[in-house]
Amino acid sequence: MQNLKQFSLGKPLTLIMVLVVSLVLLSSCAPVFSELQSARLAGPGRIELTPSYSSVSASSEGETQHVQDHYGIQAAVGVASVLDFRVRYERVEVDVENGEPYGVNVLGFGPKFGLVKDWLALYLPVGFAFGEDIEVSETWQFHPTVLFSIPFNKYVELNTSAKALIPLQRDQDTLVAFNVGFGLSSNLNRWAIRPEIGFLYNPKSESKGHYMHLSIGFTYRFDTIGKR
Repeated sequence: MQNLKQFSLGKPLTLIMVLVVSLVLLSSCAPVFSELQSARLAGPGRIELTPSYSSVSASSEGETQHVQDHYGIQAAVGVASVLDFRVRYERVEVDVENGEPYGVNVLGFGPKFGLVKDWLALYLPVGFAFGEDIEVSETWQFHPTVLFSIPFNKYVELNTSAKALIPLQRDQDTLVAFNVGFGLSSNLNRWAIRPEIGFLYNPKSESKGHYMHLSIGFTYRFDTIGKR
């Protein structure tokens, strides 16, 4: 199976197929590689929702081309003071030259552990892709992710993350991704606007190509019914 080993922006059909296989089928729980969260936890008895949009481009040999749009939503439930459980769904629309965009659904879920309050967290999601002509069993991946945030004040935070995209199929390469973004708010404990940029690489690829996303998300936290 091809990953990021080879692709040419001068061959759109080949590029689309590589993207579908490597960025959608292999990117399971954090759809493709955006993060759109901080090291902050929702907290016990609280729920966090984050709808988002991402634009993904591919770069190689000095050329860059838009290839995908992502429309998603994340939800987190505060289980304990140092533990959230998160679920994420993403609809991925892949550009197809002279045709309708090809759509794929991605679902992921897993625990998020707070290591240093509001500063450092570990997220361990797994997930899969599904849709027309997709063999779900071949798309499962594990995405261990380290989240590091700098909360400057209650209005602004800097968020960074690093993750490995590990396929559960032995014949697929492990990819790595890095994200940088901000949380902007009048009260970060309640809501935040999240602009973000990120990059995805295949360390085993001889090509110097990479993928980049530009994303925007909106996080809102609220108490569950019955919490005092």
